[in-house]
Amino acid sequence: MNTIRTLLRDPSPAEEPERRGDERSEAPRSGGSSAGERAPTALAPDPEVPARHAKRRFTTAYKLDILRRADACTRPGELGALLRKEGLYSSHLVTWRRQREHGLTPKKRGRKPTSSDPRVKTLEREKAALASENRRLERRLQRADTIIAFQKKVAELLGIPLNPPPSDEDD
Repeated sequence: MNTIRTLLRDPSPAEEPERRGDERSEAPRSGGSSAGERAPTALAPDPEVPARHAKRRFTTAYKLDILRRADACTRPGELGALLRKEGLYSSHLVTWRRQREHGLTPKKRGRKPTSSDPRVKTLEREKAALASENRRLERRLQRADTIIAFQKKVAELLGIPLNPPPSDEDD
């Protein structure tokens, strides 16, 4: 206590007061301190925090390895220790076990392979052209049916008898 009173009464203007091992060392409030006391500070990390963290992705081999190790856990607390060590949740195990029951197999990433055979490409082009032609003709048929139905109603209102067109079914 006497040391603190002495320091408060007679602080040395050039240096900070000497501290004991159990006292906290705080930066001086005036912003300055002796040059030999502080080491140069490193650049502060970027304070901006991303809004969402990147989603973790686990390979099929990793999932199967963790499931094998989890199934080998027999003693109480062993499974929890494994999950903590790997940074996983129990819900991961539940999901991965369900996937394993339905055939957990490695998935290929990227675009699906396409055939390099030119005949297949030609057939696919023809198929697309025929499909668009089919859609165009369906729309045209719908319009023709609407016009014919309208003409029948007009002829009925005006009392004009219509001759039935020749049937396609007779052929």
